[in-house]
Parts: sequence; C-alpha cells; structure tokens
Amino acid sequence: MALNVTFGVSTWLWTSPFKRDTIELFPKIKSYGYDAVEIPVEDPDLIDLDWVKKALTDNGLKPIICGAFGPTRDLTHEDPKFHQTCFDYLDACFQIAAELGAGFVAGPMYSAVGKARLVSPEQKKIEWNRAVTNLQKVSKRAGEFGLQIAIETLNRFETDLINTAAELMQLIQDINEPQAKAILDGFHMNIEEPDIEAAIQTVGDKLIHVQVSENYRGTPGTGQTNWAAWKRGLEAINYQGAISIESFTPNVKELAGAVCIWKPLVPSQDGFAKEGLEFLKKWAAE
Repeated sequence: MALNVTFGVSTWLWTSPFKRDTIELFPKIKSYGYDAVEIPVEDPDLIDLDWVKKALTDNGLKPIICGAFGPTRDLTHEDPKFHQTCFDYLDACFQIAAELGAGFVAGPMYSAVGKARLVSPEQKKIEWNRAVTNLQKVSKRAGEFGLQIAIETLNRFETDLINTAAELMQLIQDINEPQAKAILDGFHMNIEEPDIEAAIQTVGDKLIHVQVSENYRGTPGTGQTNWAAWKRGLEAINYQGAISIESFTPNVKELAGAVCIWKPLVPSQDGFAKEGLEFLKKWAAE
C-alpha cells in the first residue's frame, strides 16, 4: 500500500545558518521534486520573512520550521534565566512559523543538545519535571499562535533525557497539553530503538513529522535502515504528514562539529538530495 505523504529536505544539507541568501536553494529543491523545505531557525534575526514567504510561493514549497537548541536554550537548566532565553527564542520561532503558514515548530526543545551525563535518579527527576513544566508553558504559547510543537527524541550521545519513543510519549503525556506532539528522526531511532515499527506505533497519532537519513547520516537507501519496518509502522498509524531528509554538510565547520560529521558522507550534497528523494518516492509508492 502506498503511503500518502509529502517530502521535504532540510537546508542544513547544504548550509548553515539559514539566512537571506539561503532561499537561493529553493528553486533547486523544487526542481528535484520536493514538496516542502525545512527551515532551521538558528538565529531568528537572520530570517527575512518577506523574502522567505515570496520564495516559498514562487517555488511552490511548504515550510517546515525546526528549532536549534544550543547551550543557552535549556529548559532543564537550574538557572531560570536559561528557561527565559529558550522561551524568547521559541516565541520568535512561533512568530516565524505563524507568518509563513507552518503548522508547528519541531525540535528537541526540552533540553540543550549535547547535555548528556550520567546523573542520579533524583537529579533526572528534577530535570524531567522542569522539562514538563516549561513545555506546558511552551505548548500553551504555541496554541496562542495557532501552532503545535513537535518534540524530538535524540540519541544518547546528544541528550540523557529523551532517547526513545516510549520516553517521548511519557513526556507528552506528562505535559498533557493538546499542542504537544511528536517528531521521529530515523537517525536517532537507528541507535536507540530495538524495533522501529513498534516505536512508530508507540507514538501513534501524536506523530506530526518525520525526519530520515541513513544510519550513518547518509543518503536514504544506502545503509542499514530497516525501511520495511518504517513502512509498516507508518501504515499502521495512517501517517499522512511530511517525511524530510535531514543531514548536514561537513563544509560548515561549526554545525559539522556539533553533529560529529568529520568528512563528506557523499560525493555531492545535491546528489544526496536527488538520490535520497528518488529512493523515498519509490519506497513510499510500493
């Protein structure tokens, strides 16, 4: 049975941060056959909404807004000043998403990426409760913009708080706000999930976005990912959202360092985008 989904790609595949001239990628993205473009908001001040809106319209692309959560954007930090920094940043993301007509903002917004430590159960509970309390506030704020939030699991090397679909669902249940939804990223799942199909079904109708690359962050279809399990899982929950390719270029040193990409994964980033989409469209149609 064919999946009824659309396809997107993150501009992180080519560049970082997203700024005014990043929209020059849009015609190419459309020409490859994509329906949507993921816009990572590293610095909201760099995003010229009028230019982005026009470029989206001109190229017939839908926007997907993703957040970036560095050390200062940490909702589990003991200092509330860090929480406020994250609230202010997410407010800017919500404004961008609402203005561009995106339905949600996605990302691992519960904690700073890279905050991965062995902590006591007591400390874990404290940080979990901070994440729940603060994401309740974030969910309500998203609702004021008519938006949802898509919360992402990360692998154990990037966070110690939420690694699996089951943990993500527990967090969403504890938040207990209608705006709190889920995004699943196949790269992280290949590290953390013993059963991809079961993980997708665990999230169920909370799933509003999917990101994919191969197990080694490379082109979909060239690695060890169990694509048949992905297909069964998405069919079982009748997923009808977007599936986006998210990977990175080693040419942007700061971002490459953050995601530990030390060498080119493919001969060409353009080839990555084209061949990855060709594989995904064939896979989804089977």
